Amino acid sequence: MTTPLSAPAATPAAQPGNWVDPYRAYNFKLLVNNVTEGHFTEVTGLGVKVERISYREAGNNSVVRAIPSRVTYPPVTLRFGLTRSADLWEWLMTAVEGRVSRRNASIVLLDSSGSTEVLRWNLINAWPQEWYGSPLDAMSRELAIETLSLAHEGLQREAGGGAAATA
Repeated sequence: MTTPLSAPAATPAAQPGNWVDPYRAYNFKLLVNNVTEGHFTEVTGLGVKVERISYREAGNNSVVRAIPSRVTYPPVTLRFGLTRSADLWEWLMTAVEGRVSRRNASIVLLDSSGSTEVLRWNLINAWPQEWYGSPLDAMSRELAIETLSLAHEGLQREAGGGAAATA
């Protein structure tokens, strides 16, 4: 279900002389069904690609037409602080054991105060496809950050105020 992407009535439209402040990339949260903990520091890979098929019409070899073809979604990569929670690890292990547990996930963008949802991207039927542990270095003072990539079957975008991800 895709919803129209019109701006909320209280938000002024972007017009010459009317400044609209862009959203901040650091105010977000990630919601995954049945995962209660996670301190996510980065989300990358939100995207969609519509492949093109090029063809020439019969009798008109000077023009190459393009029509849309297969739609693909790259994996979404999550980076998160290592905690005692085993929720994400257990979800990954179901895929490792061949019992893929598909879950809907939502990446929620918050306003500059960090309290109000302004946009949401929903990943449809996501499952963990790749994991990398944190580099460990006794001479470093960095946080232990793990990386998890999610395969998914679709991407939806909603204006703020969307419902939480559901199974």
